Amino acid sequence: MRVWPLIATVSVLISTPVLAQETRTAPDDDVPPPATLEQMDWLVGQWAGEGIGGQPAYESWLPPAGGTMVGTFVQQADNDTIRFTEHLYLMEEGGTLVLRLKHFNADLTGWEEKDDMLTFRLIAVEECAAYFRSLTLRCDGEDGLLAAVRMKSDGDEISELVFRFDRMD
Repeated sequence: MRVWPLIATVSVLISTPVLAQETRTAPDDDVPPPATLEQMDWLVGQWAGEGIGGQPAYESWLPPAGGTMVGTFVQQADNDTIRFTEHLYLMEEGGTLVLRLKHFNADLTGWEEKDDMLTFRLIAVEECAAYFRSLTLRCDGEDGLLAAVRMKSDGDEISELVFRFDRMD
């Protein structure tokens, strides 16, 4: 009978990283589900929260125009200085959604080459949530937004950055 508490503890320890993970992955040949920008109307607005290192971060999304929602992300280095920004396009493409983004330093020099960008393919869309390959956007409570991105560091270690925002408007 004393073995059950041990089994329960081990089960929790084993499952905790999976439960804590916000991003999803899929094989390269995975077929994205049907989706439209109408399913993303909850994302429109301005959001503020804590970003990298506990510094201020902001995300804004405009209503769809021409099959595209345009977004911006600002990560501050402190209360007065921009660390970097992202320019995001959430687009309808081939009956599904795709998210593309480019990073910029505070002086507007780009991280990616001129014609390059990061592309995140849709894995699943749910009410108030979109799961792209290695990137998640979902509601977090009544007036919150959770944005999570899975990244590989210099040492090939995979980590996940999670941002929690509150609606500003």
